[in-house]
Amino acid sequence: MRILGIETSCDETAVAVVDGNKRIVAERILSQLDDHHPFGGVVPEVAARAHLKHLDRLIADTMAEAGLGFADLDGVAATAGPGLIGGVIVGVMTAKAIAAVHALPFLAVNHLEGHALSARLSDDLDFPYLLLLVSGGHCQLLVAEGVGRYRRLGTTMDDALGEAFDKVAKMLALGYPGGPAIEAAAKGGDASRFALPRPMRGRAGCHFSFSGLKTAVKHAWAGLAEAERTEQAAADLAASFQAAAGDVLVDRTAHALVEFAKSGPRRPALVAAGGVAANAHLRGRLAELAEARGVRLLVPPQRLCTDNGAMIAWAGIERLRLGLTDGLDFAPRPRWPLDPDAPAVAFAGVKA
Repeated sequence: MRILGIETSCDETAVAVVDGNKRIVAERILSQLDDHHPFGGVVPEVAARAHLKHLDRLIADTMAEAGLGFADLDGVAATAGPGLIGGVIVGVMTAKAIAAVHALPFLAVNHLEGHALSARLSDDLDFPYLLLLVSGGHCQLLVAEGVGRYRRLGTTMDDALGEAFDKVAKMLALGYPGGPAIEAAAKGGDASRFALPRPMRGRAGCHFSFSGLKTAVKHAWAGLAEAERTEQAAADLAASFQAAAGDVLVDRTAHALVEFAKSGPRRPALVAAGGVAANAHLRGRLAELAEARGVRLLVPPQRLCTDNGAMIAWAGIERLRLGLTDGLDFAPRPRWPLDPDAPAVAFAGVKA
């Protein structure tokens, strides 16, 4: 089985061919960092235009590297949401066109499920498992019960962690994207210099909140005199922020492990996925938690944590094996929760 996967939900135009033996036959990823860097963040219209400009060429290059024609494929998968809707439409319409012309199954993939299943591409992993999904737009803890079946234990009540990384990096003038910038600066920083809050730590449940932590960083930086806002001070504050974020992730995930253990396997697996899972400090903190709890921790390789076409192709394989194909009338979705039955979470004055 060979599936072409297309990912255009944000600021990477990504294409891959993956086979049923978990082999990434060929792939291309075009970053739009240079396009968005002047704005300090992703501009939806700029992103959509870049996808439209480059996607056809990337597909052609990927298929050529794979040595395949479209007739050699078993299906075409594309991110159909959630994401920036202009970019999502570009990927979906391209995939539909290929599927229609070559009489191939079309597979509309939830971008979050692409992340959720990426550990099953990189490792031997059975359902169910606990999933910590951390990215620029999402921060959730879910039980992955099967393809298309997820039970949410916790979510963020305000900012996603990746968004907080980006905004803190912008405050400290560290550059964009914020995740790698914070991680690089923090390596030379003193994490104990600034006393920052750990929102929700110690509270019942598995929900997150990062708005207060982000605001605390803003106040700490503003509280320094102009002459004190040095490169070292920025590194110290970046390290302090990263340490606080790690404490929050560990605390919330520990609560979720207890909840998962009530109905999960004897030796549960914890999967950390999404762009923020590429952060080495956070991976280390989760590894410490997993070792202390006797849990198997799986984190996909860094290239499968950030947005990529391989995870979309693999999710397409998982769906096609179950006969879960989609019609060409499938409408792209700007929002698409993994657990549509999960109750809404209202912000209720969260304090550290």
